[in-house]
Amino acid sequence: MDRKDYYKILGVSETATPDDIKKTYRNLAFRYHPDKNPDGQELMKEINEAYAVLSSPEKRQEYDRLRQNFGTFARDRFRQTHTDEDIFRNSDINQIFEELNRIFGFSRPEDIFSRDTFYGRNYREFKFKGSGVSGSGFFFFGPMGRVYSSDKVHAGKDSLASKLMVKGLGMLQKMAAKKLGIVLPERGRDLGDSIAVTPKEAASGGKVRYILNQPRKSREIMITVSPGIREGQTIKLKGLGEQGKNGGEAGDLFLKVRIRRPFIERVKEILRR
Repeated sequence: MDRKDYYKILGVSETATPDDIKKTYRNLAFRYHPDKNPDGQELMKEINEAYAVLSSPEKRQEYDRLRQNFGTFARDRFRQTHTDEDIFRNSDINQIFEELNRIFGFSRPEDIFSRDTFYGRNYREFKFKGSGVSGSGFFFFGPMGRVYSSDKVHAGKDSLASKLMVKGLGMLQKMAAKKLGIVLPERGRDLGDSIAVTPKEAASGGKVRYILNQPRKSREIMITVSPGIREGQTIKLKGLGEQGKNGGEAGDLFLKVRIRRPFIERVKEILRR
């Protein structure tokens, strides 16, 4: 039998307030949303169930009594007397997923929960309490990396209007997420450095040694240099920039190529100036 505890699934304490539980659930729903983690649907279902129980004062009180009497068997006991419909009745899970749809362009809850790999046809039987919230007229190539559109907008992806729209809507996303207590992932900053190669290495290409300096440690890595690379060209090393925050991806490292010249050649170049 599965004896997972609802409090542990959400990662909240037994004394967590309703606001703490809702804030935690919003962040988990954002982090493990099926649009972001297609393989995490079973985990998302566990999170939904735990939230539906702990966000209801009556169900939570009943579950707490079972925990006192049966310990780790509490969830098993609770499931023996409560169907899915009982658990999700009057839950605001739909409303929270609607918020994620409206702010970040994720799939609508009805499109997610009706999937056979999620709740399937049983979803129609759940009596979620909605709030009537609906999105309107957004179009963006947003931070979540997908296009969301409820109206047709004839602006090219690289046009100034599109770029301004992306920036403005990105700011609105951050403001809305902050208001809802959702912690957004932040991409790490890109970093820049230089790498010195010999004329021979620049001409023929190959592996070049580079010391990557990172907080609290440095390590040696070998950089692949393309044949015929020129002075001032840039080599991009994906993910070797500053670390991201809150699960965000790391930035990139850009190495500007510097070709080592013999000392006498550099002196002649200076004298020619």
